[in-house]
Amino acid sequence: MTRAELQQLWEARIAEYRESGQSVKEWCASHEGISPRQLWYWLRKYKDQNGVSLEKPTRWLPVEISESSSGDGGNSLLVRIGKTSIEVRPGFDPALLTQVVRVLIALC
Repeated sequence: MTRAELQQLWEARIAEYRESGQSVKEWCASHEGISPRQLWYWLRKYKDQNGVSLEKPTRWLPVEISESSSGDGGNSLLVRIGKTSIEVRPGFDPALLTQVVRVLIALC
C-alpha cells in the first residue's frame, strides 16, 4: 500500500469514527485490528498536515432555568435542543439520553 493510499484509508476511517458519535475506545473495539493508539496517532497526524482538526469545536448551548408548577413535584428536567424538547424524569436511562442528544445535536 502506498503512502497516499494509507492516508486515504485513514481519512475514511477518521470520517467514519467522527460520524459514529462513539468514543475512541468504543469505536476501536468495534473495528478489529485498530487500536486507540493508532486512531489517536492518525487524528493528530491529519490535524498537523491539514492545519485543521477533525474534532468538532466545542459549542456552548444556552441553559434556561425557570420555576415550574408541574404536577410531578418538579422532579423532571426539560432539555431543549433546537426545536426539540426532551423531558427527563427520575429513573431515566443515561446511555439512551446521551445517544438521543448526540443525534439531535447532529441534526440541528
